[in-house]
Amino acid sequence: MARAVWRRLISDPSIQRSSQTLAVVAGNAYIYGGELRPREPVDSVVYRVSLDRDATTNTKLSTISAASTTPPPRVGSASTVLNGKIYLFSGRGGAAMAPIEEKGSFWVFNPDESSWVQVTPSDPQLRYPVGRSYHALTNDGKDTIFLHAGCPEKGRLGDLWTFNTSTREWRELASAPKPERGGTSIAYADGKVFRMNGFDGQTEQGGAVDVFDLDKNVWETITYQPDGVSGPGPRSVSCLLAVKIQGKVKLVTMFGERDPSSLGHQGAGKMLRDVWVFDIESKTWTEVQTEGDAPEARGWFDADVVTGDPSRPGIIVHGGLAESNERLGDVWWLELELEL
Repeated sequence: MARAVWRRLISDPSIQRSSQTLAVVAGNAYIYGGELRPREPVDSVVYRVSLDRDATTNTKLSTISAASTTPPPRVGSASTVLNGKIYLFSGRGGAAMAPIEEKGSFWVFNPDESSWVQVTPSDPQLRYPVGRSYHALTNDGKDTIFLHAGCPEKGRLGDLWTFNTSTREWRELASAPKPERGGTSIAYADGKVFRMNGFDGQTEQGGAVDVFDLDKNVWETITYQPDGVSGPGPRSVSCLLAVKIQGKVKLVTMFGERDPSSLGHQGAGKMLRDVWVFDIESKTWTEVQTEGDAPEARGWFDADVVTGDPSRPGIIVHGGLAESNERLGDVWWLELELEL
């Protein structure tokens, strides 16, 4: 069986938003970007939420005054934490709400120094991934960031790139199985990149976990019945996280949008609130039974893994878009108590 307990850490109007990024570093969650009203990026303030699972009533929310150099406001960006720093790539912004083109650069936030720096490719003449929104990032825990899919100026993408943080070089790998999509999710585990879900412009994707083998530079597909019994139903703008449970790395996905709104980005579709765990070895899904008060259904949120105590794995979830079309400002801690 699979069980988990939800705890609400905080809810505050100042962090109401969707299409933002959330990253956990050294006992704090950092929130950046997003929108409160459709197609209007919020400011470039970084919000810090202190994380203490044993003292949730004293959770603190603060803003960080960064140096003069900060990223332009954006929505639909993606972030990943590597070696204690938060890497942020592209998104949409500006008057035209177009993809922010920064020529393969990352914005990197250093929590220790409360500072941003823009990291550019070492050779600007070499190819790099175009600016995009609603893409996905993950990393190998060493020196490599993976970037996948998303929405450029027109259409959607299915490309996969790596960025080496030591050499500052991009390399394009084999594209993922079609269809191209935005709002997909990826996670790195055991030398492989796992991809699932997303929206191809017509339908929400489901029923497949696509696995990229780094050594072979090839994709394989694990299929399942997306019926809510054998596996999670189709969705987009959800999440996929690698979590170490009882010494083994498993994948966790949750929430997301099941059916898009007829109003497009101006409205909210059918949202989900389920939580699932994927066993990489057996290639099977288990739905997590949660206890206590739980977050309402949502999509367009962000989440990250809490590290530090291997005996008590957890996930932090923040904000997003509710089915009521309201932007949410809550932060939750999901404490996994899995017996698999």
